Amino acid sequence: MESASTKKNTVSEFSYMLQRQGSDDSAEVNAFDDINSLMKREANQGKQTEALSSLPQASFNYINSIVGSGVIGIPYALHRAGFGLGLFLLVIVATITDYSLILMVRCGHLCGRFSYPGVMEAAYGKGGYYLLSLLQFMYPFLAMISYNVVVGDTLSKVLVRFVPSWGSSMGAVRFGVVLVVTIFVVIPLCLYKNVSRLAKASFLSLACVVLILMAVVYKLLSGDYRVVPDTPESWRFAHSDLIPAVGIMAFAFMCHHNTFLVHQSMQDATMERWEKVTHISVGFAWLVAALFGIAGYCTFRALSQGDLLENYCWDDDLMNFARVLFSISILLTFPIECFVSREIVRTQIKRFYSQEVVEYDTDKDPSHVTGEDDDRKSMITTLVIVFAAFIISPYTECLGPVLELNGLLAAIPLAYVLPGLAYIRLSPHSLFSQEKLPALGLVVFGTIVTISGAAILMPNLIGDCRTGIIMGYCKDDELATNGTAFATSTMEPNCATDKI
Repeated sequence: MESASTKKNTVSEFSYMLQRQGSDDSAEVNAFDDINSLMKREANQGKQTEALSSLPQASFNYINSIVGSGVIGIPYALHRAGFGLGLFLLVIVATITDYSLILMVRCGHLCGRFSYPGVMEAAYGKGGYYLLSLLQFMYPFLAMISYNVVVGDTLSKVLVRFVPSWGSSMGAVRFGVVLVVTIFVVIPLCLYKNVSRLAKASFLSLACVVLILMAVVYKLLSGDYRVVPDTPESWRFAHSDLIPAVGIMAFAFMCHHNTFLVHQSMQDATMERWEKVTHISVGFAWLVAALFGIAGYCTFRALSQGDLLENYCWDDDLMNFARVLFSISILLTFPIECFVSREIVRTQIKRFYSQEVVEYDTDKDPSHVTGEDDDRKSMITTLVIVFAAFIISPYTECLGPVLELNGLLAAIPLAYVLPGLAYIRLSPHSLFSQEKLPALGLVVFGTIVTISGAAILMPNLIGDCRTGIIMGYCKDDELATNGTAFATSTMEPNCATDKI
């Protein structure tokens, strides 16, 4: 039987939610952070909107939102931090991520607003809402840049496999690949009206990642790359580049923009069941990331690149197939990231000029704009965003710095700093109470990593990093005999300082 205090708390919370209902509708209708905004409701009018997911189904959906392209950089993160310390950091980042995901839903229960923008607006008003909007624009936009880098790197290697003579001008090939893919694939997909169909196909990304992981593990066990030389840095337990490594790991675990989508899709979504789903999902994501990191690092050790697929020889047909799979996964994800960026820009412009809350109908696919004027503005905004990502991407040829930048400046504030700040503001307990101390630690950790990481990364963001270089252990390949430059076996694979 419930105690009187429990009943009182329940009534108080329910009353609080009702009092805020009118003002908080903006949070629900402006939930551009949830991919659910891309999905059309399939139920008929008057019937139940959609079937709720069981705990295993919710866990699978959550895993699908966590595991993505970021895992390809985990071996490089282990190289930056040191193999032993890097694995320890991977556990720490996964644990902190697990806590922050649970904390976000607690914030939702405290304020009665079950969306990330709603929580921030309830906690810090318009200032919190606009700060979140800025970070949520940065995260997918930087991800789009990283996708251009990945597609340019991976597909250019596949093309050179069929036309070896192109290996002597990899820069031009890479630029041409990104240009062609942008014009003929990315732009049509980003302008595609029914974006919800692309969102429904997002599970293909998880399938591609699993297949790539199987290929990476197979290459380690087969011994095809046992000729990769050891260097003095190969098995060092710890390195000093901890902050950039944490940025890459945070990017790999970033899924906070889909938290409330998964939570609201659950049957009997109690905090106990939510914690169980979060533990299962983050645990599985950690396992995938750890397998990628261990298999990739044990194969290439100190020569691990920001994009693991860059390490494999250009005539390795299995890994060329993996490169194609990875590119397909990237191209299916690109328009979803573009959609999020576009809708944030359009929503903020409308809200600025109207000086009032802009309603957002989550029951409709927001890609279906109405009216020629809205259609034209949407197209212009989309083209500007895609073109901006295309222009910026050639400034770095390595995935590592882009992952670090996105992780440090966007993923860590979104995943750790803002959820902690929201809970500190919304929870009625004192700042140094047992309930708030972990949230305070989360904020301090995220703030220190972000500030120190930006100070370290910014001066070295654009270095002499180059792609189109055959690694030393591949120098006997037919590509090398065609005059393409190759890396010596002592090359240090820090993307900001690579030397030929």
